[in-house]
Amino acid sequence: QVQLVESGGGSVQSGGSLRLSCIASRSTHDTYCMSWFRQAPGKEREGVASVASDGRTVYADSVKGRFTISRDNAKNTVWLQMNNLKQEDTALYSCAAGGHRDCANTGWGGPLPQYEYRFWGQGTQVNVSS
Repeated sequence: QVQLVESGGGSVQSGGSLRLSCIASRSTHDTYCMSWFRQAPGKEREGVASVASDGRTVYADSVKGRFTISRDNAKNTVWLQMNNLKQEDTALYSCAAGGHRDCANTGWGGPLPQYEYRFWGQGTQVNVSS
């Protein structure tokens, strides 16, 4: 089992920034791919960004140029730096871990589907106001 704990959410105004963190309880083959997903009220959960253990990244089109995902394998930690936040970024952000070896392939057009991830965190809420 791998436990994922997110932190860093909060309330900001449009144009502001937040940095989310996700700490994994341990490193396994299932933490090769780490991703952030988000779910807004009344909407389906969507992938935001993924980072593979080798540092490769992939982003959803809606956040390209504004969000940056990174990780420190030695600390079992993944971050999501979110800049120039917009009201439509308001959502519950969750960290996910999976073992897909090609998860950060930009050819996918974004993070892999939810079923590719074995472990999930509880999420941290991000609210962006005008």
